[in-house]
Amino acid sequence: MDRDDSCVCRVSGLEKSFGKNRVLKGVDLDLPAGQVTVLMGANGAGKSTLVKVLCGVHHADGGAVTLGGADFAPVDAADAIAQGIVTVHQSIDDGVIPDLDVASNLMLDRLTAPGAGFFVNDRALRRAARQVAASMQLDVDVTRPVSEMGVADRQMIAIARAMARAPRLLILDEPTSSLSATEAERLFALIDRLRGQGVAVLYISHRMSDIRRIADRIVSMRDGQVAGVFEGEVLDYEAAVTAMLGHAMSDVDNTPAIASAPILRLNGVRLLPGAAPVDLTAHAGEVLAITGLLGSGKSALAEIVFGLRSLTTGNMTLDGAGYAPRDAGEAVARGVFLSPKDRGRNAVVPDFDISDNMTLPFLKSFSRLSLLGSARQAKAANRMIGDLGIVCQGPGDAITTLSGGNQQKVMIARWLLQPSRVLLLDEPFQGVDIGARRDIGRHIRATAGGRATIVFVSEIDEALEIADRIVVLYEGQVAGEHRAGAFYPAALVADVTGKIADEAAA
Repeated sequence: MDRDDSCVCRVSGLEKSFGKNRVLKGVDLDLPAGQVTVLMGANGAGKSTLVKVLCGVHHADGGAVTLGGADFAPVDAADAIAQGIVTVHQSIDDGVIPDLDVASNLMLDRLTAPGAGFFVNDRALRRAARQVAASMQLDVDVTRPVSEMGVADRQMIAIARAMARAPRLLILDEPTSSLSATEAERLFALIDRLRGQGVAVLYISHRMSDIRRIADRIVSMRDGQVAGVFEGEVLDYEAAVTAMLGHAMSDVDNTPAIASAPILRLNGVRLLPGAAPVDLTAHAGEVLAITGLLGSGKSALAEIVFGLRSLTTGNMTLDGAGYAPRDAGEAVARGVFLSPKDRGRNAVVPDFDISDNMTLPFLKSFSRLSLLGSARQAKAANRMIGDLGIVCQGPGDAITTLSGGNQQKVMIARWLLQPSRVLLLDEPFQGVDIGARRDIGRHIRATAGGRATIVFVSEIDEALEIADRIVVLYEGQVAGEHRAGAFYPAALVADVTGKIADEAAA
C-alpha cells in the first residue's frame, strides 16, 4: 500500500479480540485524502469491528491509528467525532432520534455542545438546519418529527447530520440500502464534492452499482485481515470479490422451475392511485422476483398480500379460494408469511436470543399446556443455523452479538421454520455480503417446492441470482416480465427506469 503525506487516516497492525475470538488480526489500512475507499468483506470478516474502533465504540487491543499524522485513540464516539471521524451506521436509527424534529436532529451536536445553554432560539435553529439541508439538496420540512418519516428520508437526514460535522474522515456503512436511485445519486454527488475538498471517505458496500460509481480503490477483508487492495485507473472488481471470499465466484446457473399449479392470483389490483391495475400469478415451486425503483409499488404489493394494506380494487385468490386478509394475523393463518425489510425496526427483538427470535411467530407449536418446549425450540433453531450457515456459538447467543448479515439470516430462517403457501421476502439481501447472499438464495430455492415464493428486491443482480421469473414494476404498474433462460440485463434496466428498451436484448 502506498504511504504518503496525503493519508488522512492510517491503521497499522490493528488487533481486537472479544474473549477468545480474535476479530482483527493485524489490520493495515491507509485512507488517503480526496479518495473513496470501498471496504468489502464477508459477514464476520471484521469490517464492523474495524469501524467501531475508528469511531471510538471499541478500543483496540494492539496496533496504532493516526489521524492527520497524530496518534488517534478516542475515548468514546463523541471524542472520535470531535477529532474528525464521523460515521453513518447501517442501522438508520443510530444516526437520528425519531422523537425529535428534523431541525433538532440536524443541529443536535450544536445543541449539546459545551456552553450551548438551556434555552434554544427555535427560529435560529431552524434557519441553520435549513442551510444544512440545502447543502445536501434535501427538500424537507425541518419542523416535521423524524418518527413520521420513511426509511429513505431518515437515512438522508442521518447523512446530512454527519455532513454538518465537517468530517476529515467520513465512514458510510451501506448508505444506499434504503435510498431510491435519485436519492443515491444525490449522495454520490455529495461524495464527489467531499472528494474534491480532500475528505477521506470509507464506504462499506457490496452493491456493484455503488462501487462502480463511487470507488477510487477497493480494500477486501477476510477473516480479520486485509486480503487485497485494488487501485489504479481500472479497478478489478472480480479480483476484489475473490479476495473477499477466498475463492472465485462462479456464475449463477439457476435451473428454471417447471410451471406448476397457481397458488396466488391478483386480478385488477391497483397498487398506487392512478396506476393501471395489476394482474399477477405466482405458482407452486416458483421463485418470482418483483423489482423496481423506490416508489414503484413493490412495498404496496407486499403489504396488500400480507394484509397490512386494504385491497381497494380487484380481487385475490389463494389456492383458488377468495383471499382478502384483514390483518397480518389472518394472512399467517392462511399460510402467507412475510419477512420484512429493515430488520432493525421491523423484525429483530434485541432482548431475545437467536432461538427466541427465530421461533417467535410459532411459539405455540413449541409449547404444551402453555409451557415452552425449549429443547424442541433449540433443535429447530439449530437446524436452521446449519441450513443457512449462521455464524454463531449456538441458538442461545444474544441476537445482538451477530453481524448484520447473520441477523438477516436469522430473520429469513424465522419464516422458513414452518411450511407456507406463499412466502414474501422483502429485501432479503439487505446488508449482507455476496457470499451470504448466495447462501440465502440457495436455501430459498432449495425449499421452494410446495409454495409460491415472491422476493422483492431493488437490485437487478439480486433478482437475476434468485429468480425463475422477474416482474418489473414502474409507477405502480407492470412494466415488463422476464423469464430465466432469457434474462437480458439491458432490457431489465430499461423497464426499471421506464425507458423504452429498443433492441435492448440484442
